[in-house]
Amino acid sequence: MLIYMLATAMTIVMLIATAFGLHQEAARVRVKANTKRLDGLAHRNVYRRH
Repeated sequence: MLIYMLATAMTIVMLIATAFGLHQEAARVRVKANTKRLDGLAHRNVYRRH
């Protein structure tokens, strides 16, 4: 019985860790996309001023 409880606990912990990792990766991708978009806008504005 104890082994099943340990296996269940480990499964739950791994699911939580996976969800946390996916959340972190999504945030990283979002920041990278926003930075890329803002860099593109900044370059466009520089060219317009000249």
